[in-house]
Amino acid sequence: MLNVLMLKFKFMSYRGYLDNITAIGPRTVGSPENEVLAVNYLLEQIRGIEKESTDAHKISVDIQRPTGSFSIDFLGGFTSYYANITNVVVKLEPRNGAEHAVLSNCHFDSVPNTPGASDDAVSCAVMLEILNTLSKSPESLQHAVIFLFNGAEENILQASHGFITQHEWAKSIRAFINLEAAGVGGKELVFQTGPENPWLVQAYVVAAKHPFASVVAQEIFQSGIIPADTDFRIYRDFGNVPGIDLAFIENGYIYHTEYDTSDRILTDSIQRAGDNILAVLKYLATSEKLAKSFEYRHGNVVFFDILGLFVLAYPARVGTIMNYVTSAIAFFYLSKKVLQPKPRAVYNLKKLLTAFSLTLMSWVCTLVAVLMVAVFVSFIGRALSWYTHFYVSVSLYGTAAAAKLILVHMLAKKFFYKNVNEQFLGDVFFDASLMIWSIVLAVMTQMGLCSAFICTLWVAFPLLTKLMIHKEFSQKGATIKFILMYMLGMFVPYLYMLYLSWTVFEMFTPVMGRSGSEIPPDMVLAGFIVIFTMILSSYFINFIYLVKSTKTTLITLTTVFVVTLILVCSGIFFPYSSNAANPKPKRVFLQHTSRRFHDLDGNVVKSDSGIWINGFDYNGISHITPHVPEINDTIRTPCEEQAPFCGLPWILPVHFMFRKNWYLPASEILPRSPIQFKLLSKKMIPWNSVRLSFEVSGPSHMSLYVRPRAGAALSRWSLGDGVPVASLGGDYFVFYSRGLRAAPWRFWVELTVSAAPLQTC
Repeated sequence: MLNVLMLKFKFMSYRGYLDNITAIGPRTVGSPENEVLAVNYLLEQIRGIEKESTDAHKISVDIQRPTGSFSIDFLGGFTSYYANITNVVVKLEPRNGAEHAVLSNCHFDSVPNTPGASDDAVSCAVMLEILNTLSKSPESLQHAVIFLFNGAEENILQASHGFITQHEWAKSIRAFINLEAAGVGGKELVFQTGPENPWLVQAYVVAAKHPFASVVAQEIFQSGIIPADTDFRIYRDFGNVPGIDLAFIENGYIYHTEYDTSDRILTDSIQRAGDNILAVLKYLATSEKLAKSFEYRHGNVVFFDILGLFVLAYPARVGTIMNYVTSAIAFFYLSKKVLQPKPRAVYNLKKLLTAFSLTLMSWVCTLVAVLMVAVFVSFIGRALSWYTHFYVSVSLYGTAAAAKLILVHMLAKKFFYKNVNEQFLGDVFFDASLMIWSIVLAVMTQMGLCSAFICTLWVAFPLLTKLMIHKEFSQKGATIKFILMYMLGMFVPYLYMLYLSWTVFEMFTPVMGRSGSEIPPDMVLAGFIVIFTMILSSYFINFIYLVKSTKTTLITLTTVFVVTLILVCSGIFFPYSSNAANPKPKRVFLQHTSRRFHDLDGNVVKSDSGIWINGFDYNGISHITPHVPEINDTIRTPCEEQAPFCGLPWILPVHFMFRKNWYLPASEILPRSPIQFKLLSKKMIPWNSVRLSFEVSGPSHMSLYVRPRAGAALSRWSLGDGVPVASLGGDYFVFYSRGLRAAPWRFWVELTVSAAPLQTC
C-alpha cells in the first residue's frame, strides 16, 4: 500500500482557509487586498504550519516580486509586461535538502467584483492543508515540494512567468501540478498533461483516489475552442517542465462572478480534490522517475477515466497500433462480406457504397436543417433560451436532429429501397456505419489525435456484436432476443459516449454565456447536439429498415420539436436566472471611460466621457434595453478607423470577440493615478531606423497600442524577446500591470522606414 494513503486531508482546516481568503474580498493585482492582505494571511498560516512541522522536514518561505515581460499568442496575440507583482513561495524538503522538486501551483488573485472562491482560493486553501499534512508526517520526502501561491494569474499568467523564469528554486522543478477552475466545485478534471512524459499520467492513475481525466478534454482545450488558458502553458513553454492541469468544471455559470462564494463549493468537492492532489503530490515527491524526468520524455499518452472509477492510460504509439489493427480488421471483414459470394461482389459493393453515401447524406441534411433552425432562433432574438433550461436544447435541436435522420431514411426505405429485403437492408446499413467509423478511426489516427480511441470503441464493440449475432441479423424482423443481444453488445461504447457527452456539455454550455457577441451560441450548441445525435444513432439507423414502421416515432419527435419551437419563439424560456440558490446571470461589462484623441503635434482633436458597455454573449444588451431607455442602438459605438483597436480602451485584445459596443455619455472621471506618458529620447540608429524611448506611470492596469504609420514598420522593442508580436488585425497590443510601489515603466521601440531616410526633428 502506498504511503500516500496514510495521510488524511482535513476538510475543516481547508474550509477555514477558504472562508478567510474569500472574506478579504476581490483581490485584483495592484490592490492592497491582493498585495498586502492576502499575502499577510498566507504568510501567517504558513508560519503557523512551520512551527508545527516535524523534524523530518525543512520549510523555506520566500516572497518574490518579479518584473518582466513576454509575448503570447493567446487572444489573438499580444505582449505582457508586469512590474513588482507578488508570489508567495514555500519549499518543503527533507531536513538535509533535495536536488529535485515537484511544483504545486495555485493563484490567490481574482478578477474584479468576485471573491474568487473557486477561481482560485479553493486551490490555495487545499494547498495550505496539503502543506500542513505533509509537514506533520514523520516520514521525510525524497524530493522537495514547492508550493507556489501566485498573485497574478488573472492578468494573463504573469506571476507564473515571473517565477519559472526568474526564481532560483525554479531550476530544481522536474514536474508540476496546476490547480485551476472553469466552474464552481464538482469534480476536478485532468484536462492537460505533458507535453509527452507519459509517466506523469501513470502517476495520476496510480495515486489519485477519485480519478477524472480525459485526453478528449486536452485536445479540445488545446485546439483553442475555449477562450481560456492556464499557468500550464507558461511552465510548458517558458520552463520546459511537464505537468498536470486540473480544473473544477461544474457550474461554470457563476465562474468569474460575485456568486463565486465559498458556501457554493460542496464538501464532497473539497474532500475529493484534497485527497487526489495530496496523493499525487506525495507519489511524485517519492518517485525515482522525478529526478530523471527528461529520460522518460517519449511520446504522448492516451488517457480517459471510466465513469470516474478508474483511468485507462497507455502510450499513444500503442494506441496507434491498436487503432490501425482495429481498422484493418474491420476493413478485412467488410471486404470479405462484399466479395462473398464472388458473383454478387459488384452488387454487394454497390449496395454498401449506396448505404454509405445515404448515411453521410442523411448526416449532412440533418446538420443543415438543425443549423437553419438555430439561425432562425438567433435571428428572432431568442438565442440562449436553453442557457438556464438545458432540456430545451435537447427538446429543440435533439428532436429535430433525430426526426430529420429518421425522415431521410424512411423516405429512402419507401421510395429507393421499395422492394429490397428488410434483413439485407439492416445488414448493409450496419456495415455502412462500421465502414464510416473505420475510415474516421484511420484518419484521426493518421492525424495523431489521441481521441481516436473513441472510434476504436465504435469499431471494435459493434464488430464483435455483429460477429456474435450474425445469425439473428438474417432472421425476419427485429426480435426481442436480437434487440437485447444487440443492446448488450453496444453497451460499452454507448455508455461511454453518454458519459463523455455529459462532460462536454457541462463544460461548454456555461462558456456560451461569456464567449463574445460574434459567436452564435445556438449554432454551436446545435452543432454539438447534431454530432452526438449522429454518433449515437449510427448503429441504430439499420433498425429503421428492420422495423415495419417508424411513423409513430417520427410524429412524436416532430410534435415535441414543434411545441418546443413555438414556446421558444414566444419567449417563455428566459435565458438567465437570478435564483439565489442556483443563479445563471447575464454578463455585462461596464467601464466608466474618459477618452482624448491627439494629432501628431499633440493637440487634442476629440474628447469625450461615457459608460462603455459590452455584453458578454450573443444577445448583447437586448434584454436590458427595454428597461433602460437611455441604452439603445442610437448609442452604438462607431469604430474610430484611424485609431488602433477602434480607439476603444480595451484592457485585453478581445476586440474581435466583442463587436457590439455601446457608449452612453456620462460625466468625466478623474482617476486616482492618472497616466503620465513621456517621450524620453529619440535616437537615429543604422539601417534607416529610429529608437524612441518612453516612460509611463499610472494605475495598476494599463494597455499600450502601437500602429506604425504607412511606410514604417515596428522592427524591435525592449519587450518580450525583442521581436514585436502583432495582434489580430495587425496592430500591436501591450498589456501592463503592476503591484504596489512599482517604478515607472520604461521601454523603447524601434521603427524602420523602407523608403527615404528618416528625418529628425
